[in-house]
Formats: sequence, structure tokens, C-alpha cells
Amino acid sequence: MPIGVLLALACYSLYSIGDSITKSFTGSPLSVFEILFFVSLFALIAIPFTRTREDALRSALKLRHPVMMNARALLYALATVLFVYAVTTIPFAETYSLTFLAPLFITLLSALVLKEKVAFTRWMLIGLTFVGVLIVVRPGFRELDFGHLAAIGCAVLAASSNTILRVISNSERQISIIVVNGIYQLLVNGVLMLVAHFVMPTPGEFLRLAAVGVMSGFALILLIRGMQRAPASHVGPTQYVQIVWAIALGAIFYGENQDWIGCVGLLLLVVAGVATIFSDGAQARISGRWAEFRARRGEPPNTPVEGPEP
Repeated sequence: MPIGVLLALACYSLYSIGDSITKSFTGSPLSVFEILFFVSLFALIAIPFTRTREDALRSALKLRHPVMMNARALLYALATVLFVYAVTTIPFAETYSLTFLAPLFITLLSALVLKEKVAFTRWMLIGLTFVGVLIVVRPGFRELDFGHLAAIGCAVLAASSNTILRVISNSERQISIIVVNGIYQLLVNGVLMLVAHFVMPTPGEFLRLAAVGVMSGFALILLIRGMQRAPASHVGPTQYVQIVWAIALGAIFYGENQDWIGCVGLLLLVVAGVATIFSDGAQARISGRWAEFRARRGEPPNTPVEGPEP
């Protein structure tokens, strides 16, 4: 197995373990904002390890797209607030299944905002993902609460944030994206933490918050290193290991046992998601080879490619 895939598996496993620790704050007097503030603070430990030789901390705030960078960071900060609220109020697996609707919203935004062409097979697989989520959550057959709405809101905001990131990622520095995101996490949650009545964490709570923060910070490093060592089409499917972790950790620590119908829905979600990622990777390879073929025929590089849709 390529080292990049192993690093990505380790990354998403760390994220899931961190999320399970976050879930332990269910019923805690600490607000969602306070949890996120301290988690974000401890995650800063990882920033020096994300720098490349070309990246200097003093140039991190020299932004090429300041409006979009700030908008992206704000949307992501709000998405994490909704995620933590969801994970502390509804079952672990349901939180993940609903937040995995983000690819559906990314596809919609890509078509409506970025005017990208979306292949029919991708729409079919995205629809299959939606069916899987419906099977897991089963609206109309069980009571839904604000945690479910928060998870869906998280997916919408995360998709919007990632759509902006697709536009600016090739021109903004990696260190800038990470630092601006960290600043917004601290500012937004710090202000709301004080407004929502600050409660001093106990030593045990501080230890758990530090563990989640350090895990999330170094999980990001593992993801960056993994994407540098393996194609995105290989790294992408590894995120669905979080579904396995959600089932296992939810059952072991929180007594959240999925029935067979829920397991079928989760399996459908994973299969559709992995198929979508591999489909995108295959289409990218075909388009690349088609472009190479046209180049060998002497056609200019800016000639539109008549190959498969992206």
C-alpha cells in the first residue's frame, strides 16, 4: 500500500478519535465555542511543521485574494461550530453520514457557481450517497432534532468553503490558508465563548481539549504529506474510514449500536463515495492522456479538449 494512502488513513483515524473525545463533552457546562477555542489553540502546535522552505510565517498574511480567503475561513469556522454541536447531540454515525453530504453540495456549487460540467455518472453516484444518508437517518421514521440540522448546515458551509478553496488554492500559500483559518477559529469562537458565559475547564477537561487539538493539528500534517505522496484519487477514499471508526467508537464508548438498516445505509454511502472519487480520478487520467495525444499531434496546448467531462 502506498505510503501516501497510509498517511491519509492515519490522518482520518486521528480526526475520528479526536471527534470521539469531543463527543465526551456531551452535557458538559463548556459551550461549543469554548471547546473549539481551546482545540484550535492547541492545534497551533502543528503550524511550524506545515511550513515549506518557501513559506515564512511573516509572509503568511500577505494574501493574494483577501476577500475570498476571509470568507472561506469564516465559513469553515462556522461549519466546525455546527459539527461540534451535532457530534455532541446526535449519534456519531449519523453526524458523519449527514456531513458526508458535503460532496453533493460541492457538486451543486461547482455546476451553479463555477459553471463546471458534471458528468451524469457523478450525479448518479451523488444521488446514491443521498439515498444512503436517508436510510441511516430515516426522517419521518424517527425524531430529528437541531443536531441533525446542524450536521446538514455543516455540510453546506463546508462545501461553500471548499468551493472557494478550489478557486484560490493554486495562487495562495499553504501557510496562509492554514494561518488565516486558525485566526478565524480563535477569534470567532473566542468572542462567542465569552458571550455564551465562559466556564473554566477542569484539569481533566483541559487534558481532553489538548489531546483533540494536537490530534487535529498533526492529522492535517499527515493529510498534507499523504497528498504529496499519492494521487488524490487514492487519498480521497481513505476519508470513509471515519464511518468505520464512528460505528466502532460509538458502540464501544457511547452505546450507539446501528441496526442492520443503518449499516446498509452506511455501506451504500461508503460505496457511492469511493466510486465517485475513483470515477473522478479515472476521468482526469483519460483527459490527461487525451491532452498528451493532441500535443504529440502538434496541436497548441490551449486547444479545447473534446474528451470526457470533468
